[in-house]
Amino acid sequence: MTARKLPIGIQGFEGLRKDGYVYVDKTAYIHRLVHEGKPYFLSRPRRFGKSLLISTLKAYWEGKKELFSGLAIEKLEEGNPGAWQQYPVFSFDFNGVNYQEAGALEESLHIQLKRWEKQYGIASNHETLAERFQNLLLKAHQDTSLRCVILVDEYDKPLLDVIENQELQQHNKEVFKGFFSTLKSFDEYIEFIFITGVTKFHKVSIFSDLNQLRDISMSEDYASLCGITEEEIEENFSDCVAALAIKQEITEEGCRFALKKQYDGYRFHPNGRAVYNPYSLLGAFLDKEFGSYWFETGTPTFLVRKLRENHFDVRSFTDKTLYANEAALKDYTGDGLDPIPLLYQTGYLTIADYDNKRRRYTLGFPNEEVKYGFLQSMIPSYVPMATAGNKLDIFTLDEAIEKGNLEQIRNVLAGLFAHITYTVASDPFEHYFQAVIYLVFTLLGKFCQCEMHTYTGRIDCRVQTNDFIYLFEFKRDESAAAALAQIDSKDYALPFVADSRKLYKIGVSFDSESRKLTDWAVAK
Repeated sequence: MTARKLPIGIQGFEGLRKDGYVYVDKTAYIHRLVHEGKPYFLSRPRRFGKSLLISTLKAYWEGKKELFSGLAIEKLEEGNPGAWQQYPVFSFDFNGVNYQEAGALEESLHIQLKRWEKQYGIASNHETLAERFQNLLLKAHQDTSLRCVILVDEYDKPLLDVIENQELQQHNKEVFKGFFSTLKSFDEYIEFIFITGVTKFHKVSIFSDLNQLRDISMSEDYASLCGITEEEIEENFSDCVAALAIKQEITEEGCRFALKKQYDGYRFHPNGRAVYNPYSLLGAFLDKEFGSYWFETGTPTFLVRKLRENHFDVRSFTDKTLYANEAALKDYTGDGLDPIPLLYQTGYLTIADYDNKRRRYTLGFPNEEVKYGFLQSMIPSYVPMATAGNKLDIFTLDEAIEKGNLEQIRNVLAGLFAHITYTVASDPFEHYFQAVIYLVFTLLGKFCQCEMHTYTGRIDCRVQTNDFIYLFEFKRDESAAAALAQIDSKDYALPFVADSRKLYKIGVSFDSESRKLTDWAVAK
């Protein structure tokens, strides 16, 4: 059997169809979008198929009917006399440019306009970028007697690239304000508008000028427009699941469970279907490995730094105490202190629950790829020395726990806290104390059973391996003996009285003044 071609990194619909790549049919959504005819905005994380969506819309509006043969939209358009006309399409793509340099946005717009001016035989002189765009809309309408289609891919890249350069970001906002104001004043020449991005920057004129703009980012109708659903995996990739299961020496049912845990879980509406990250899913099918494909394509350095500067309680990532309303999740001001909207829009958090009475969303990590990747990226910010070379990494701790090496466990924990960095002397030790414990033991949970609760109360950590059980209690400015006493008073060991594994109760004490692990006690 010939292996099918998986469309990893393929963003052009025409090439995908002509070259025989697998295509997950989203054209029923395309049909609905183009016939409702609104100006649309869609926010989705990077590598979620936005560029392919824009390319598919472009092919539709250019009347390339042959590319849609056998797809849902072919049947949906039957009997429509106006279908498959060739409209003038202006498709802006803001990918592939380094916007760190001043003038990069203007140059990008100039290059794209110049290409269309050549196509329509327009000689640009000293007009502004906005005037050149207006001339193109007028000429295209004059030549075809049809209104124009405007598609904008990754509009926010010129803003996100300079997120730490407020002056340049404001400049780029002003460029957009002058350029896209055309969309409002030339509405009679425009048939359809579709804009994508990772974030929706509040107070950017591309949104304020389009009064009729429909933001479908959190629409139940379009929750599965980007991403891949469970049903779509069954319809399109059942052979890939089987091949992955064989390579990993697991059952197909076990393979589906592993895929779901690793890559599923993105929800863009409380009632919408959860979707898999397409980039990671296809990567797993191609390599036949459960790798961290999406996370490795970008590092959330800015977000991690912002969380630390705000003394963000990292424990809230997994204890279901991250809340937001819809307005906060849809709009990002770019100058606020709250990192939650940006974490949601960039794909590091997703909708975990919704309280209809309070109209409040609860957010959490979508899957294990994101959870462990994001928390691992936070460690260097808190403990820069936590590397394999210093024997302060998670793998070293895991190895010690697997072997029951109590001395090495203590050395790793002591070393981690000895190398915590502080931006200023007044930084609260409590924040770092809780954050490092949470990060270390949550990451450890990737390799062994690691929990934070018992049935009688809260314990900082319970770790289980094939041979050992560890009950950790962490104290700040109290003795390790007090920590052990709490383990006994709360009967944390009770569930394991009949367990044949060796059980260790470990009390650990940290001193706020020296900011070090100062006391350690173990009881079997």
